[in-house]
Amino acid sequence: MAASDDDQVQYTGPHEGAGDARAERELEEAAAGSWWQSTVRVLPIKRKPKEKLPRLSPRRWLREVGWRHLVAIIVTLFALYPVVWILSSSVNPINTLSGAQLIPDNASLDNYREIFSNPTLNPFMTWLWNSWKVALVAATMNVLLAAMAAYAFSRFRFKGRRMGLLSLLLVQIFPQMLMFIAIFLIVQRIGTAFPAIGLNTHAGLILVYLGGAVGFNTFLIKGFMDSVPESLDESARVDGAGPAYIFWRIIMPLVRPILAVIFIITVINTFGEFVIARTLLRTTTQLTYIVGLQTYTLSDYGSKWGTLAAGAVIGALPIVVTFILAQRAIVSGLTQGAVKG
Repeated sequence: MAASDDDQVQYTGPHEGAGDARAERELEEAAAGSWWQSTVRVLPIKRKPKEKLPRLSPRRWLREVGWRHLVAIIVTLFALYPVVWILSSSVNPINTLSGAQLIPDNASLDNYREIFSNPTLNPFMTWLWNSWKVALVAATMNVLLAAMAAYAFSRFRFKGRRMGLLSLLLVQIFPQMLMFIAIFLIVQRIGTAFPAIGLNTHAGLILVYLGGAVGFNTFLIKGFMDSVPESLDESARVDGAGPAYIFWRIIMPLVRPILAVIFIITVINTFGEFVIARTLLRTTTQLTYIVGLQTYTLSDYGSKWGTLAAGAVIGALPIVVTFILAQRAIVSGLTQGAVKG
């Protein structure tokens, strides 16, 4: 006999009411963060107490640790001593080194004003612009040439490859200042045929700077490129990429840290180079910053050491700030390519 709709009893499953209550309780415990504590017993971790190091006697501390601090303090003072004297001389109104004091009695900014007082005779800002122009152009071309050469030595296998690397290193043994007479004669001969890159030109000076630093920079970049997996090159070749595409689109972005390091170091070294610039440049308006400062010591009425110190401070500030901001990038860039793989 079939039951009517009113007589039918809805089946809700065994102990549904108890299950709902238990589920709600578990949800509340989980929300309160105590569910896992009710199921898992957490044992406290016993930590061993830190052993106190025995206190060193003053004599033993000096023998084992203190001498290192003493050496660091001496080296720091030795490095800061010239800087302090340059800053002191730049605010000393007396343009002489005799009787100079570390803290001048009548400190003033007269030396800084004198730098910009006679732009016709001593065009300080022109010298500063010449130095930055030569340094930036030389550094940019140096990085490009060194990167191309390093890519060839790192990725290609050709006859004379090993001898070429050794030759680059051997050339760097002899600094440019030992060859400045030969460099002068070569640039003079070139200037007779191509005056734009001869004596007293910034283009000729830049070409000389390129020949002196490309070898060492090539070796640095090659070591960094060797750490880049060659499988990236092979994958690009499968997709139809040529050597130029691989170099510009794959290798160059990956070796950007070492390129930035070489660029910064080359700018700093070129900006402060004196011997070659003094040999090749003649006229006052063509002089670089470091050569122009020498003119303050060649005055007819005595050397202007205070003015020279003020010019040195102004010219060194951008380099110091750049080096401080980029010192971590320099260290990381030099160490990332030290280990292959």
